[in-house]
Amino acid sequence: MSKLTNELEYINGQVKENPREFIEKCEQRYDNIVASVAKTICDKGERQVVMLAGPSSSGKTTTARKICDECRKNGVHTFVLSLDDFYLDRNAIPLLPDGTRDFETVYALDLDYFTEIVNALLRGETVKTPIFDFVTGARKKDEYNEIALGEKDIVIIEGLHALNPIITDKIDGSLFKIYISVSSRIYNQKGKIILNKRNLRFVRRLVRDANFRGSSADYTYSLWKNVTFGEDKYLFPYRDNADIKINTVHLYEPCVLKKQALKLLESEISDDFAYDVQRLRDALKKFEDINEKEVPNNSLLREFLG
Repeated sequence: MSKLTNELEYINGQVKENPREFIEKCEQRYDNIVASVAKTICDKGERQVVMLAGPSSSGKTTTARKICDECRKNGVHTFVLSLDDFYLDRNAIPLLPDGTRDFETVYALDLDYFTEIVNALLRGETVKTPIFDFVTGARKKDEYNEIALGEKDIVIIEGLHALNPIITDKIDGSLFKIYISVSSRIYNQKGKIILNKRNLRFVRRLVRDANFRGSSADYTYSLWKNVTFGEDKYLFPYRDNADIKINTVHLYEPCVLKKQALKLLESEISDDFAYDVQRLRDALKKFEDINEKEVPNNSLLREFLG
């Protein structure tokens, strides 16, 4: 397989020449990494917790699921939990100075309950894991998942705070830590950045929020400042705690996300974001188009496209 290059002209050339082959190369790069990480985890041969953290729209849900699937292929029973299911009820979330709820802080989670559940799993006990209802803003009272770990079983726990020592230091057992993010910028041949890492993640989130949460582009922009503030404060200081890092970039993604993204960016958006909107529109227009029907159903990008 030829080396993939994060250069605008290379990407557009690949799309013009053979988009399906380019998509396959990008998907294979990511799948190979996931398979390698899963093997490393399984080779430990012990009951363990895998903590998987990453910033917004890095692909935590899909990456956790794919690692889980690969571990199962290796004959290891594996489960996935989300830290989001351990949120406190909405009215118990800490407040920001302006009086709004701080959903990004680690203290928005029920830390004691999480610790109790995970350590019970590591002792081999059967536990009932919660399901958080984001519509009501509370944990579902009569719904839960019941799981137990055998001697060599694995639970993968994904979330923004999964590498935070406030959480990991209280876990009594074997831990494997993974940090994922979009870790590549896209340049042109002159070395100018066309899309930086946060741009790429924002485009993913813009499309995902519209497809799955019915959110307008203006609303997604209005949240983004607090989202990135939370990442800077609660995630990035701990990324080097990871045993391994995964770059989830799919270099063809601007080509397939641009159609939906540009439509959203042409909607009514506050003038406060006008500069960012125009810059992002100009950048996306530089990429060749790929029909989203070409994206494999099991692709990480389906987390955003549907």
